[in-house]
Amino acid sequence: MTTDFISLRALAASLVCIGASHTSFAAAQDGLVEPADAETEIVVTGEGLPDTPAAQAYDVQVLEREQIIAAPSGRLEDALAPIPGFQQFRRSDSRSANPSAQGATLRALGGNATSRALLLLDGVPQTNPFFGYIPFSALPPERLSQIRVRRGGGSGPFGAGALAGTIELESAGPDDRSPIYGSALINDRGETELAASIAPKLGKGFAVVSGRWDRGQGFFTTPEDQRVPASARAAFDAWSVEARAVAPIAPDTELQARMALFDDDRTLRFGGADSSSSGQDASVRLVGTGDWAFDVLGYVQARNFSNVVVSSTRFVPVLDQRNTPATGIGGKLELRPPVGDDSILRLGADYRRSDGELFETAISAFTGRVRERRNAGGVTSDLGLFAEYDRSFGALTLTGGVRADRYAITDGFFNSRSAGGGFVSQDRFADRSGWEPSFRGAALATLGGGLSVRAAAYTGLRLPTLNELYRPFVVFPVVTQANAALEIERLEGFEAGIDFAPAPKIRLAVTAFDNRVKDAIANVTIDTNLRQRQNIDAIEAQGIELTGSATHGAFSLDAALSYTDATARGSGFAAALDGNRPSQTPRWYAGGSVSWRPAADWLLSLSVRHIGDQFEDDLETTVLPAFTTLGAYIQVPLRKQLALVLRGENLTDAEIVTRNSGGNLDLGAPRTIWGGVRFGF
Repeated sequence: MTTDFISLRALAASLVCIGASHTSFAAAQDGLVEPADAETEIVVTGEGLPDTPAAQAYDVQVLEREQIIAAPSGRLEDALAPIPGFQQFRRSDSRSANPSAQGATLRALGGNATSRALLLLDGVPQTNPFFGYIPFSALPPERLSQIRVRRGGGSGPFGAGALAGTIELESAGPDDRSPIYGSALINDRGETELAASIAPKLGKGFAVVSGRWDRGQGFFTTPEDQRVPASARAAFDAWSVEARAVAPIAPDTELQARMALFDDDRTLRFGGADSSSSGQDASVRLVGTGDWAFDVLGYVQARNFSNVVVSSTRFVPVLDQRNTPATGIGGKLELRPPVGDDSILRLGADYRRSDGELFETAISAFTGRVRERRNAGGVTSDLGLFAEYDRSFGALTLTGGVRADRYAITDGFFNSRSAGGGFVSQDRFADRSGWEPSFRGAALATLGGGLSVRAAAYTGLRLPTLNELYRPFVVFPVVTQANAALEIERLEGFEAGIDFAPAPKIRLAVTAFDNRVKDAIANVTIDTNLRQRQNIDAIEAQGIELTGSATHGAFSLDAALSYTDATARGSGFAAALDGNRPSQTPRWYAGGSVSWRPAADWLLSLSVRHIGDQFEDDLETTVLPAFTTLGAYIQVPLRKQLALVLRGENLTDAEIVTRNSGGNLDLGAPRTIWGGVRFGF
């Protein structure tokens, strides 16, 4: 890992130089860039290339900045909750869940903790290179201007991993936020949330520097009647800082650079059951919007994770996952050559390489001595080549794309040593590689009167993570084995939808879909208290999604409803789950919010969310009951740029069961009231 961190420091140093320099004047003096004509207006956005008109042929939902910031908990996963079909592996948020269980998926295509949806921040994938989870606590909502969610749609130009869809986060610039922003809130348990940022304009460009710190004692995830002296609150202490700079280097070309650091410490269920997740990111992006539009991106990510597992019977450490360093390196090139006013052609390539390894120590619950030391890891990589063509014929828009991915799974190993240092096992796994094709195509017809219809078909793929391939784990008393022979997951999907906007401030949409993930990776029960990650035949999901929004004067309403009939298909060891609903997958989701804006900078919002029941395991032996929560957000201006902020989570104090292991429960966040002040909007 030393080489990777040296690379990261070198790139970070380059970014600092880029962000600190005013390229336009110096380059013009050296004759590298012609000075812009005084009449030429240079507009710097800090964004990537815009969506094509044909993007609306797929199922796209957009969350604007006000909706994002008004999340009752102030967390990104809560801001995403209004999206029908969005879910994490467990119902806990990023204060009380184990970080490695925070995968994101869409359309009930879950079943394990790894993300089946691709989450991007300014074009950069955010999944952990080893585990595949999302570091939600490192992505504060107040840093964002917009979120675009594409359910389904296959990989296309977004990269392998967009199996269930794509979640695109766009960072906010000076035009989206106040030049100076700060907030300080405290809740009824004495927990605090502090955030601050500055966003000065620098010549024709700008910079944004921001930070956030969340800290608190947490709540008891264990029900009161199941607590023991070792039971502990879900304490959390997380901070993140980010610096981002954008500068024009030509009238239609801009350079973007970003650096970020984060650290997240949590305690789960018992004293000493501590986890830590940390990371360092750096990226550079060059975006050109001229006749030959282009988007060139490069990034490097360093991640680490540690976790202590405590016995639920003796309440002492039994496993110390002390170190899991991982590195993600990648980039993307997209070119849009001029092909006519009614057409858009996208050509490009993307690449991602993930490498990492696990160091852990197994400890005897009876003697406290080391039983075994384990080390496992490997490398996965994917090079994708894509082409996509859109063509408009008046009211009809057609789009189609092809993609070819060259994947490789290499250098896999698993070693275990006894306490004395001798090898218990020493496994090396064969390298694998190959090509995988995928495609997507869609049509959008505008019928007039605000009515349009759309249809799409697509395929996609996801490589197994290093965690799934090589790392076994224990959630006592259940042992889950890794599986180095896991195959790639492949998606086949179809959808059709109707959008209706009879007035500028009224929108209704309905989408029916049929998705199938072949060779889906699931935790399969193979014996009593023993599971293994295996490719089951498929996960099939058919469903319907409805969304609507309306605004009248100072009032606005947003609502969503989804029903998904998901079924696991299995044979062999997985035959017992054939026909069952996949674990951690609800059928029903319903949500809505009503907002009132009586004057400028005022906002009063109530939101409701219902999640249907779901099964804890693949054999449908344990049910996690349905729940309904009520949230609130109130913003009252006190003076210019200063406002009082009140937030309420789970105001009805509904019981949210997040885990059920043989009757031993974990619970989600209880009723929580926040209050504080905000400077800037």
